Amino acid sequence: MKKLYRLVGAAGMSFRAFGVTVGVRVNDARTLACLDHSLPPGSRPHAAPRVNRLYSFYLNRREQRRGLRQFHTLYCDHLILHRSENEADLYEEFEKDVDSYVASTSSTRLFVHAGVVAWNGRAIIIPGRSYSGKTTLVAEFLRRGGTYYSDEFAVFDRRGFVHPFSRPLGLRMNSTDKQIRKPASEFGSAAGLLPLPVALVILTEYKKSASWNPQPISAGRGVLGLLANSLSARANPKRAFEILTRATEKSCILHGARGEAKEVVRSVEKKFGIRSLCYQENNLRLG
Repeated sequence: MKKLYRLVGAAGMSFRAFGVTVGVRVNDARTLACLDHSLPPGSRPHAAPRVNRLYSFYLNRREQRRGLRQFHTLYCDHLILHRSENEADLYEEFEKDVDSYVASTSSTRLFVHAGVVAWNGRAIIIPGRSYSGKTTLVAEFLRRGGTYYSDEFAVFDRRGFVHPFSRPLGLRMNSTDKQIRKPASEFGSAAGLLPLPVALVILTEYKKSASWNPQPISAGRGVLGLLANSLSARANPKRAFEILTRATEKSCILHGARGEAKEVVRSVEKKFGIRSLCYQENNLRLG
């Protein structure tokens, strides 16, 4: 580690997100400004003698020589996390890893892989891992007047209320790994700020040509569906179960395969009504 510290000793910072303290060291101070948009939503500067995880960026700024490939390297603690000739790849890998680390180790919040939108002042939760179609469904809710909270994590507090984790939406193009980031404002929406109780949990997955015919299921089965998508449930299953039980005790739980996202949103509009326009102004900001 001492050799690594000497390598990336130009500058550094530390921040705290959801009870987790993370440090960053760089060999070029300009790198810190490039990381602003990669920090987890809700992060705050936090000076600490010790951190839970340390990231180190070594950017190869040497003059490029013909025939030689120049790699940039990202370390996580003392291990290489990513190497690339493209500097932007390191920031993307850092964002994914730090989000996952905070989500799996936070002691103040419970993270569940899910899309989240606000509807009539309460939250709709769409659990699901990558490629399940949750971001497409979130985007359609936003087009129809929903308020954006997240397309990646539902963040629950001890009361079972959901907090925002609003990075720009990551839309996949043609079912590939390539993502295009778009802010909520591009869908005519805003991002919420205040924690909300849960009104609806939609346990679904996109299947081509499927028809949306959901079945109401019990709160217990809804909790199990959320637990299956939780990053930290194994570490403290009792805590996770208690939080998700509180979150779903007054919620409607729907289960079923879906086809087009528009069909799902139309059914929710029919059952729960169009989004109320009487939001408090301080609960909204442009995405």
